[in-house]
Amino acid sequence: MLRSLVFGLGLLSATMLSHGAFAAGGRTLQIVVSKDKQSMVVYDGDQVVTKTRVSTGKAGHTTPSGIFSILEKRKYHESNIYSNAPMPWMQRLTWSGIALHEGVVPNYPASHGCIRMPGAFAKSLFDMTERGAHVIVSDAPVAPERIESANLFMPRKPLPKGPLLTDVELRAQAIDVSKKAEVAMNMRPENPTFSHPADKPELEAETDGPPLRILITRRGDREMLIDVQHLLQEMGFDTGGSDGYLGPLTRSAIDGFKRWKGVPAGGGLLSAQFIDSLYEAAGKEKPPAGQIMVRRNFQPMFEAPVGIKNPEIALGTHFFAVDKIDRSAESAEWTAVSLPHALSDATKKRLGITVEDQSTAAQIWERIDIPADVREQIESMMTDGTSVTINDEGIGPETGKGTDFVTLTKSSARAVNAVATKEPGVRKVQPVRQSRQEVRRGMIGLY
Repeated sequence: MLRSLVFGLGLLSATMLSHGAFAAGGRTLQIVVSKDKQSMVVYDGDQVVTKTRVSTGKAGHTTPSGIFSILEKRKYHESNIYSNAPMPWMQRLTWSGIALHEGVVPNYPASHGCIRMPGAFAKSLFDMTERGAHVIVSDAPVAPERIESANLFMPRKPLPKGPLLTDVELRAQAIDVSKKAEVAMNMRPENPTFSHPADKPELEAETDGPPLRILITRRGDREMLIDVQHLLQEMGFDTGGSDGYLGPLTRSAIDGFKRWKGVPAGGGLLSAQFIDSLYEAAGKEKPPAGQIMVRRNFQPMFEAPVGIKNPEIALGTHFFAVDKIDRSAESAEWTAVSLPHALSDATKKRLGITVEDQSTAAQIWERIDIPADVREQIESMMTDGTSVTINDEGIGPETGKGTDFVTLTKSSARAVNAVATKEPGVRKVQPVRQSRQEVRRGMIGLY
């Protein structure tokens, strides 16, 4: 009873602090979950607001690790997978079925993937947060720390509007002719690869709008293919458009260029020899190795190429968030969290990575070269709660319509390689439906 009283007083104190501190909406909150410790800590910047014990996914239904944000909030929800299990104070992290919610917390992993919290805490957290609040799930405990770097974004007074294009697809990392991507906007000024007609709407700088969500990553196959399509069209080939999809006309154009320039057919359709020959024939430099993508309110805004110094070195996985923005003084404070993430051997080969990342969160910014026009656009629009994720693998599979950028992480290189090679014993575990009796006892999670 004494233990319950102490916990209740602590929770009340945290709730009082949170409601006083987050009257503006709580956009600077960060929720950090440790699966090893079965704990949750809520931060405002680098300051602890409140904490609790949790229960994450059990064996066969593991809670994914990575960087998420709250997509949906419901005071009461029922599972659509596990016998309509009641899930009060639900805060969704993925559209595939992972959420925070009230549930039984037995001091060990016991859910079917969701993150369970004690009832009083779940309600308190629900009242603190808003959609878009970040949730970081890690195997080992991590915590945001204040960092400084001359290359971090800093707020500036609004600048004149810059023209953007609305006809460029938000690209995934792999070419997939069966899927259509979301429409994003590609920044036109000083784009190092291409120049397009400025006949599209302009993006106005907003200094008090919702926070930006920014992903800095390596350019993938789709970025390369769109560049290829543009170049081939400039030379008179018909690619059927520049949408980043490998359709029959694009394939025919690539084959035609190879015959024209005597490029061998081996090495894949977008072979290194083909790419080098194409840029040489076009008289243009190859684009930089990185890409920056910007979202707001779960919608794509724009993207542009960025440079990555020493691209053979892994970037690692880092998350940055800003608060205490003072636009008149052009100052702000940043926090950072670095997450362990193992890449498979196949992924490292595909991305040209030969050296593991040894950089701190602050040092990684020294390797990122952001064009001046892109930096100006971001710095004139950033607000408290704006965040940046840096990773090697691009847009994660949980990123899509109605989400921020979702990054999934794996801490074990052995497990990553096992999945990548379909090693015996590694298989997808199907959900097991629970009995009504188990549901009534409250022994299961949302999904």
